[in-house]
Amino acid sequence: MPAYLIRFLPPLALILLSVTWGYTWVLAKEALSYAPPFAFVAERCAGGALALLMIARLLGKPLKLVRPVATVAIGLTQVTGFMAFQTWALVEGGPGKTAVLIFTMPIWTLLIAWSVLNERIRGAQWLAASSTLTGLVLIIEPWNMHTSLLSKILGLAAALCWAIGTVLVKRLRAKERVDLLALTTWQMLIGSVPLVLLAFLVPEHATNWSSSYLEILVFMAVVSTAFCWWLWITILDRVPAWEASLSVLGTPVVAIISSRLILKEEFNASELAGIVLIASGLALLSLIGWAASRRTKI
Repeated sequence: MPAYLIRFLPPLALILLSVTWGYTWVLAKEALSYAPPFAFVAERCAGGALALLMIARLLGKPLKLVRPVATVAIGLTQVTGFMAFQTWALVEGGPGKTAVLIFTMPIWTLLIAWSVLNERIRGAQWLAASSTLTGLVLIIEPWNMHTSLLSKILGLAAALCWAIGTVLVKRLRAKERVDLLALTTWQMLIGSVPLVLLAFLVPEHATNWSSSYLEILVFMAVVSTAFCWWLWITILDRVPAWEASLSVLGTPVVAIISSRLILKEEFNASELAGIVLIASGLALLSLIGWAASRRTKI
């Protein structure tokens, strides 16, 4: 592959990831009208695990479990913990601002990666980080969150699980060059088991297996879960954990824009300012990366 294409792969992958995961929030709201929350997340993740298994087999990829302790830790944090706490937060506080709290993940990733991975933010990177994180605060509007304390704690717990899983992936890849598709597959398989058990244990109404729900579930399982989590781990393999985490803030921007357009709701001033700041920060991150690649080439 040409060198100039390789340089642009992470930004293009992040755009695709943000657009897909952003629109996933809209589909998830629709899916919950057919299935209860914990059953839906179990069906989504189990379906994603099966899709990854089939893809690995079709491509002839080895599925040897390398570093089992580390892989189990990644699956339990980045899949089980993240999905379970996120779903519980939705049950307790509704989808509004509580759900967006999971995108405080870059803050926790930045702090953990600083101490665990010795990743540092330098120079103009601070401006990009400040812009994106300020935009996140304006979108969340912590001063205007009318939800229970429990739902806020659960949303933050989901963010922390995602951040820990992100750092664990980076640390594993630094020690062992495991196949990324195999790692994603094992992560999803291991993480899905507790979610399926949780769905059986939590009393909920039955899933309405209509054709509309099946269409949503197939997209959520195959594209949003299987493909996008593989894409996320692939991005993590190419850029620092804090940079990947900040870049994924394009997801809530897409979620808000698509939700407002589909539901024909008006944007408020805080949301618009947050979207502009996040977009500016992400553009600056891309520019810094491009400039760094140019200097390396020279």
